[in-house]
Amino acid sequence: MAPKQIDDCFLHDKDRLTHAEALNILNKNLKPLALSETVNINDADNRVLAEDIKAPRPIPAHRNAAVDGYAFSYNEYSKENGTTFPISARVIAGAPLIENTTENSATRIFTGAVMPSDLDTVVMQEDVSLNEIPDGQTSVTIPSGLKQGANCRQAGEDTAENSTIVEKQTKLTSRHIAAIASAGIDKILVQQKPKVAILSTGNEILSPGDEFHLGKVYDSNRPMLKSLINSQQAELTDLSIIKDNPNDIKNTLMEAAKTHDVIITSGGASKGEEDHIITSLQTLGKQHMWQLAIKPGRPMSFGQIGDTLFIGLPGNPVAAFVCFFLYGIPILNRLSGQKWQSPHKFQVKANFEIPKKKPDRREFWRANLKFENGETYAEKFTQDGSGIIRSLTTADGLIEIDEATTNVKKGDLITFIPFAQNAI
Repeated sequence: MAPKQIDDCFLHDKDRLTHAEALNILNKNLKPLALSETVNINDADNRVLAEDIKAPRPIPAHRNAAVDGYAFSYNEYSKENGTTFPISARVIAGAPLIENTTENSATRIFTGAVMPSDLDTVVMQEDVSLNEIPDGQTSVTIPSGLKQGANCRQAGEDTAENSTIVEKQTKLTSRHIAAIASAGIDKILVQQKPKVAILSTGNEILSPGDEFHLGKVYDSNRPMLKSLINSQQAELTDLSIIKDNPNDIKNTLMEAAKTHDVIITSGGASKGEEDHIITSLQTLGKQHMWQLAIKPGRPMSFGQIGDTLFIGLPGNPVAAFVCFFLYGIPILNRLSGQKWQSPHKFQVKANFEIPKKKPDRREFWRANLKFENGETYAEKFTQDGSGIIRSLTTADGLIEIDEATTNVKKGDLITFIPFAQNAI
């Protein structure tokens, strides 16, 4: 379970928060889980480090050849004219260190092999010519112009001993795991995953596969949220669909709060007579209807049941998706021990016009990217209702229009948040 969160960690003194204000409250007040566990490096993908990983030795641990070729002493080589050396030794990867070689000679060497102590430069095998010499030996002619130390990796040139390989709070990817493995480390201390429970509410909701009846609707939110949460660092519990029964909803929330760090619901978060989520939350804990100044997603609900965080997402699928993307992912990231990160964004040109936008509200529009004449444009979906799921399946990301903007002209620079770069 999560450590005790700041009491009323979502509390604020404004009737309506901006997007930036909401994120600032989350950033300042949420704390990561206190527990950690040790996992094998082969099971560490996407886990979050609970401590810095230090190099127990230099990486690489010894000077070695970067290519297949011939090692020699630069002091015995003529940069202006090149040099021909007899080949006196042969070193392969994994062979022990040779302290000294024959003077004025070259050593055949292979990629990764330990450099003899008295040699400091390697020439690529493609750049030399070989010649037979008396006594059955072979000589190698090295061309002019090489720099001292060429094709030779120095000990510790990747990572110095005791330096940090990967910092704590990092979500491990294949690149981080490769760096840790290069130090010979197989056990890693990682943060415990947040335990997340999700549920949908509504008498009209069916699970995919249920027999359809007029007046019913299939639950797209729960499968969508399961996929989103599984892409993050979390242990997921699916509490299925809860009918619009006050006691059932209250008991489900109460039991989930005992064993989970976060409860996420979709739908039933308004103030209608059959919307029992908020009433149950207010009975069991504390609720703050933020009334966020965003579109879609204004009816977001945040709260706490004890130390368990509550996120009430809108029922419309697009609004639920956008709100989880904007707020749910940062919350899970922080609980899992990651550093606070804003989504990746970049500027593109608008390939559309919006003559009038409501001021004092940040809006997020689904869009595709278009590349034309060396420039990138965003094309906004014409149908932007919160129930148009099809727009999510083909969108490349979201256009973000800030509170001060009241119109968009074709060719204006606008902010684009790509789905792909943000791992959803």
